[in-house]
Amino acid sequence: MAAAPTFAIAEIGLYERPVQLRLPFRFGVVTLTACPQAFVRVVIRTADGRSIAGSAAEMMAPKWFDKNLALSNEQNFEQLRDVLRIARSAYLVDAVPATAFGHFARHYDSHLLACAAQGYNPLLANYGPALIDRALLDALCRAHGSSFYTAMQRNLPGVGDPQGARRPEFAGFDFSAFLARLKPATSIEARHTVGLVDAITAADLRDPVNDGLPETLEDVIARYGHRYFKLKVGGQIDADIARLTQIADVLDRASSSYFASLDGNEQYESAHGVAELLARITSTPALRRLHDSILFIEQPINRKQALQADVKSLAAYRPVIIDESDAELSTFEQARERGYTGVSSKTCKGLYKSILNAARCAKWSAEAGGKRYFLSAEDLTTQAGLAVQQDLALVNLLGITHVERNGHHYVNGMAALPETEQRAFLAAHPDLYERSHGAVRLKIHQGRLAIASLDCAGYASAAQPDFNAMQAIA
Repeated sequence: MAAAPTFAIAEIGLYERPVQLRLPFRFGVVTLTACPQAFVRVVIRTADGRSIAGSAAEMMAPKWFDKNLALSNEQNFEQLRDVLRIARSAYLVDAVPATAFGHFARHYDSHLLACAAQGYNPLLANYGPALIDRALLDALCRAHGSSFYTAMQRNLPGVGDPQGARRPEFAGFDFSAFLARLKPATSIEARHTVGLVDAITAADLRDPVNDGLPETLEDVIARYGHRYFKLKVGGQIDADIARLTQIADVLDRASSSYFASLDGNEQYESAHGVAELLARITSTPALRRLHDSILFIEQPINRKQALQADVKSLAAYRPVIIDESDAELSTFEQARERGYTGVSSKTCKGLYKSILNAARCAKWSAEAGGKRYFLSAEDLTTQAGLAVQQDLALVNLLGITHVERNGHHYVNGMAALPETEQRAFLAAHPDLYERSHGAVRLKIHQGRLAIASLDCAGYASAAQPDFNAMQAIA
């Protein structure tokens, strides 16, 4: 196989624009009503002298990367801006050409150290490179007229390639062979999130939005036809059981099977508390069908204890995945020793981390003689446009068959964006979007997202956001 192409980085621009939620979304300790979305635009210079642009986008979610309650949401946003600035400086200062993976690999350690000096944890720190790396890969794909899928199958970024800075975590894997075997699909199941303050039925609505879009779980199922659900629990067992019973009453009306994940959002202090919740679910007759539908449990234990707590007893009930504690490239290996058999893929944590963890799952499962280890696809309220498309393309490439999607439910699609930008994305990706209720938005039919159009030149987008309508991050 030919060596991966190298390039230099000429420009990195950082931008943001506000996102207003149509419904409040509570996860863990925060109830979100508004949040900025960050954008990165890069220009690379190829070996033959061409200048090519690429882009990426991600929400700047508060109280997820750093759950310090002493910090305001605005302080969390400024942390995320700062790690973007730190990463931008590092990538621009080093003018030596490298592969796409090489640019990531050679800055990984020094970036974490620079962020640690500012008091930023690794999960927070990796947000900066996560966006820049995606934008660089977008530019590389465009430079070669390649889709993201084809580029990855051919290992155009040079994942694990010794041309770049060597990363010990990537040693021992034949990434070119692994990536060549991946076969993306043309559609994927959307797993609907039921947040902690979401209305289940019309009787729960206290302050209805009345914008014609779904507001309750009943509405969501009627409109989109979901079969997969992500259910948030809050750490108070009696309240969690009561709410799950209410949810089950709605889900059980379906004649066909449904599937669910439980998201603990770090709300339990120990495995013992989670085991008590699971025992109560098992022993509650009204939750029998819901109990049978549960696929896995997403990090229920506070990140301070998660990698010290042994969850093998919980894994006997259902597989447990690591999420918020998945801060560094080596974390999944540590979590495996504690009984975790799954790990979340989130583009905000880095695309190369997801690829590394997918390779680990394939290798470890083969050694175990079955599909024991797995990736789950989780959302951080990714928005219509670049963010949701790049996330969908990544998890689809890695063979994940259902993905948590919540941004389309809590935000009114592209309603706040320039009309020209909305039209561009709808025209470029008519299978993924539709126009309804005055705006372009995700199109979900029978619980599925059609994503064949993501197989286009660039990183999963044939349209670009309007950077002139954004505010630059100083």
